[in-house]
Amino acid sequence: MAEKKAVYKTRVRSRGQITLPRKIRDRLHINEGDDLMFYTNEAGQLVVQPAPNIDPEQAWFWAESWQKMEREADEDFAAGRYKEYDNVEDLIADMRARRAKASGK
Repeated sequence: MAEKKAVYKTRVRSRGQITLPRKIRDRLHINEGDDLMFYTNEAGQLVVQPAPNIDPEQAWFWAESWQKMEREADEDFAAGRYKEYDNVEDLIADMRARRAKASGK
């Protein structure tokens, strides 16, 4: 048996404001002052969800440029493009050897 879908109607006000019906706010645990994200999914449907509350001191991590580097690092790791060391001294020695090789020493 198909699940009955709840349908809610709201009106867009002159400054683009809308009122989210109480049942929607309750279902999404949305309170006054909360930030929301709106986007369309692959089917072209509008999706509304609470925006994550990011500590300003950690905002750099969520910047697109940093997230791109995170994805690249994940791809490198998955492809086996990394090296393991037994201790920090071995790591430092390898870094120094690579630097010397790159500078032609």
